[in-house]
Amino acid sequence: MGTHVIRMPDIGEGIAQVELVEWFVKVGDVVSEDQVLADVMTDKATVEIPSAVAGTVVALGGMPGEVMAVGAELIRIEVQGTGNHHAAETPVTVDDVDDVDDVASVPSAPSVNAPAKSAPVATAAVHASTSDAGTRPLASPAVRQRARDEGIDLAALRGTGPSGRIRHADLDAFLSGSRTPQAATMGTPRIDEERIPVIGLRRKIAQRMQEATRQVAHFSYVEEIDVTALLSLRADLNAQFGESRGKLTLLPLLIRALVVALREFPQINAHYDDQQQVVTRYGAVHMGVATQSDNGLMVPVLRHAEAADLWFTAGEINRLAHAARTGKAARNELSGSTITLTSLGALGGIASTPVINRPEVAIVGVNRVVERPMVVNGQIVIRQMMNLSSSFDHRVVDGMDAARFIQAVKRLLEQPAMLFV
Repeated sequence: MGTHVIRMPDIGEGIAQVELVEWFVKVGDVVSEDQVLADVMTDKATVEIPSAVAGTVVALGGMPGEVMAVGAELIRIEVQGTGNHHAAETPVTVDDVDDVDDVASVPSAPSVNAPAKSAPVATAAVHASTSDAGTRPLASPAVRQRARDEGIDLAALRGTGPSGRIRHADLDAFLSGSRTPQAATMGTPRIDEERIPVIGLRRKIAQRMQEATRQVAHFSYVEEIDVTALLSLRADLNAQFGESRGKLTLLPLLIRALVVALREFPQINAHYDDQQQVVTRYGAVHMGVATQSDNGLMVPVLRHAEAADLWFTAGEINRLAHAARTGKAARNELSGSTITLTSLGALGGIASTPVINRPEVAIVGVNRVVERPMVVNGQIVIRQMMNLSSSFDHRVVDGMDAARFIQAVKRLLEQPAMLFV
């Protein structure tokens, strides 16, 4: 029998370290060749690590949430034959990799010579308010002395103070034969706590949001849009083409409006490299569409939106959203966007302040459609209204340009025939 060591593979794109997200095996499991052992996460996607051999797992090289260097020992498997590991071989650790940004912040992996302990996804702890909680009621010395003087058994009372503490008012209520309104309505206080490690996609989201708010000079612009005519156009298109080409939501029409408006404002469809201090403007519109998944917010990319018709756009949005929510999106489908559209749908609220998806310089947020009374030609009429809440990087986008861009989008949405001119 021998030992085969599988190391963290080089996933490409210059990535020097990845995060171990989840194990699918444990020590003692028998695995087959090509069986998925673990999920790891790069800056852009989750990647499955398969087994190159068949055998029995003898040691795991890390725990979920740990950041591991490319080349670090991931798992040891006992195999038939000699394997690929020799006793004198020294495992690669994060200290051996030169381009790890902050080695001190990377947790060291447990020894692979002993079975690794699995880390719980969440832990809960219930803390007593005193060392003898549960056997001795909570009360101050003065309240205890008074209870003794009055011959009152504190165990027979339910306190109305914090954490069930018995107060003088509770003694008064007991002596008067009544209960205070607070005691009558107060339920059992909850003092449980749950600690949830921020790992995997949630950690990446947190890091990206922190970097964006720290480095980007955000400013937001909110404009209301009358989408009555747009909704009427969508209804007509769905009635005529829905059966043969699929139903349209508002998103393909919104994307079309952004694509047309960006022709006049190329500085909005851009990346800003704040290290090199270079702005790159793009002719192609690679539209990021923020999508909520069970694991957190993801941004799949609709490539070349400028060349797509409404129904192709609708189909791609559905495909990419499904891939993102099920964890099947490829790495190149989650990167490379030049501008992002985000929408909370029916929960869109009145206004929002979306965070820019660096290195982009703009993000357009869609709020919900509501009926509002509006003045049209001197008459009060009911119109379908929607706000656009957009954020821009003020380092490279002037406020005037941002306002003019959103006004251009507004004109297109309020006169939807212009979308196709």
